[in-house]
Amino acid sequence: MQIPERLSNFTVYREGSEYLGVSDIVLPTLESMTDTVSGAGIAGEVDSPTIGHFGSITVTLNWRTVQQSTIRLLQQRSHALDFRGAVQVYDSASGTYRSQAVKVTVKAVPKGGTIGNMQPSSTMGSSNELEVTYLKITIDGRELLELDKYNFIYRVDGFDALAQMRQQLGL
Repeated sequence: MQIPERLSNFTVYREGSEYLGVSDIVLPTLESMTDTVSGAGIAGEVDSPTIGHFGSITVTLNWRTVQQSTIRLLQQRSHALDFRGAVQVYDSASGTYRSQAVKVTVKAVPKGGTIGNMQPSSTMGSSNELEVTYLKITIDGRELLELDKYNFIYRVDGFDALAQMRQQLGL
């Protein structure tokens, strides 16, 4: 049995190659847009999701100190960010460990940022919050999730939930 144990480490890159430094990341939470369905033949109410449609999605980068990348991410434009990680996986049958590649890619625009605090011998607590318009999750080179709000794409494990709707809308 393959048991994913922990994120061993990760790096943060902007525009594919610019290393941004040491950061903690709060990854996006996906929450479907819903509407309540009720009426004859339904025993109560159901909050029914609109397929492929999600509310606001944000990503937060928390920095140890204010730095050039903190300020650069405040530019009012889309930023392509890659979070490249290595997950430690234990194989219980062989008793060995291996590393599994995890990559989270986002395109996002800044919503705000915190410059932080200045106190001797401590971190500054700087941060950037960005609105995500594109999200892709890849594990060991296999694309598991892709959400592209502006291009009307929502794929999960190879299934494109919006393909038929794109065709119907002429997109």
